[in-house]
Amino acid sequence: MTVLKTAATAEQIVIEQLSQYRQKQARIKVLSTHSVGAGITVSRLNEDDQLQELHRRLRGLPSYMYLSAREQKLEQTAHAYLEQYPAGIRSQKAAIPTKGADAEDDRLLRELHDKIQKVIEARGYEVRGDIDEIMERLAELQDLQEEVNRIDTVLEALETYEPDYAKILRLQYLEGRSVVDVQAEMNLSKRTYWRKIAAAENEYKKLAH
Repeated sequence: MTVLKTAATAEQIVIEQLSQYRQKQARIKVLSTHSVGAGITVSRLNEDDQLQELHRRLRGLPSYMYLSAREQKLEQTAHAYLEQYPAGIRSQKAAIPTKGADAEDDRLLRELHDKIQKVIEARGYEVRGDIDEIMERLAELQDLQEEVNRIDTVLEALETYEPDYAKILRLQYLEGRSVVDVQAEMNLSKRTYWRKIAAAENEYKKLAH
């Protein structure tokens, strides 16, 4: 009884995955164009993840290799007044004092504040202050893209050895065609259609497992 229940559950999961494909595609489109302010969309933030790799590489290099003399002086001032660097650009701005040991440091600290503020404005944080909401939308976009790509990958693999199975699943679920349309497209009798769609779902389940 338990084995039958597990098999039924697995089959239902497969059908749900395929049935929700178009809905997920629509949600991806909506999320991709969602504005976080300053002309930046969630999809743009997703693309900007590539910048993190560059930042990681830069952190492994001596600062004189990529900072100007003025920027190196600002960095030295930051090191002098910060014991640690908090996560988040706004937290870093708040951690930098407004007064230094002398007039020169005062000017450098103000410049640091101004530069960080420009980054905040450029990223749209002042326009849309709820960063948690933005990150949730970004995470949802990435999850949905992964799920859709997974379905595409399984169907492409299925197509290499059972092209009819892949085709019937695409027509039925990804394109949302009616049973009558699928039968006509693939020249199938009603009985053959139901046999083939069941076999295709079962084969998809094996690949996706």
